[in-house]
Amino acid sequence: MLLTDQQRMMRDSLREFMDEEIAPDLPAADRQPLSKDEAIDYMQTMAEMDVGPYAEEPVEDPVTRTIVSEEVARVWPSLQVTMGMSLPVTVLDIFSERTREAYAEEYDNDEMVGAFAITEPDGGSDTKVPNTVAREDGDEYVIDGEKTWVSNAPIADVVLVVAWDAAAERRDMFLVDEKTSGFESRSLDKLGWKGSPTGQLFFEDCRVPQENKLSHAVVAAIGDGRLDPEETALLPGDGSGDPLNALFASMRNGMAAISVGIMQAAYEAALDYATDREVFEKPIGQHQLVQEKLFDIRAGLETGRLLTRHTAQQIAHGDPEARLLSSLSKGWVCETAVDVASDAMQVYGANGLSTDYPLERYYRDARTMTIPDGTTEIQKLVVGYELTDLQAYT
Repeated sequence: MLLTDQQRMMRDSLREFMDEEIAPDLPAADRQPLSKDEAIDYMQTMAEMDVGPYAEEPVEDPVTRTIVSEEVARVWPSLQVTMGMSLPVTVLDIFSERTREAYAEEYDNDEMVGAFAITEPDGGSDTKVPNTVAREDGDEYVIDGEKTWVSNAPIADVVLVVAWDAAAERRDMFLVDEKTSGFESRSLDKLGWKGSPTGQLFFEDCRVPQENKLSHAVVAAIGDGRLDPEETALLPGDGSGDPLNALFASMRNGMAAISVGIMQAAYEAALDYATDREVFEKPIGQHQLVQEKLFDIRAGLETGRLLTRHTAQQIAHGDPEARLLSSLSKGWVCETAVDVASDAMQVYGANGLSTDYPLERYYRDARTMTIPDGTTEIQKLVVGYELTDLQAYT
């Protein structure tokens, strides 16, 4: 896919910025989850490139956002996850006055962290009928439930929570803020994305204004001109007419874009090592089986990149197949990233297992990609349903 001059300039500038400003902190910065202050510092730094939730002129085009995700994840996937999950911060002004006033100072100073709370302990990748419930009580909703494997949970100020709207008898999203509604969190450790904080969230009698229901807030904000539906990353198109499906499609393809970034890093590392490392007085890249590994690595990278960017284009256009493509890209590209990282590690031999080299981190991060935002198995069922119109799960 040919990039525009603007996209190419963005990619090259961001790559140089990441190599000079962020890469020197690694791998030390990825050994434990970022604190809230550290996450804010990094996101403020990234805003210099108009990237992340604090950007003055955020990237709106889905294809360009995909390129940004690739370049950030090429250096540090954990940072891209932390920034991407803070998206609710960028639309704070469409929600209730109560929440906006509570965080006015932090919002003005770019000192907020956001999160999406979707997965539940008893639900896994099934988000159609969440156990977390929002019940109307006067001009408020009362939210009760539990979420798990939530990126940014331990450091979040505001969380968009998928809950069952009892009155409307359908799922919706509700913005819950820590100051006025309150929620409890517990940190979780994991295989990859070590720098990105992850945890559980507990909601007990959490009261939020009616204006904090996403469907209500979007309609009101579009009506009074605060929100342009064509210029927000919160409501990409997916051809389904369901805003949550559209949001999930964008998030799934975002996971694929991060995987492309990991594959790019693994490819560059493997190629450099294969041409520099000498055994029996010649570079290991001169051996046939190493060249086969490089072939597989490059093929996975290029195919994954094309599928991810094509999917981003279809999401931007509201194509009817965007939902199918987003699950296809999430499932296939993330699994391929594991294979690519594994092959790159094999090129390194024993050194690939060492924490002195980045390959083990690439592999751990790639393996982590296959589960968040819907496991590979769920993506296959979504694609199967879209292809056949036959439901394999309830």
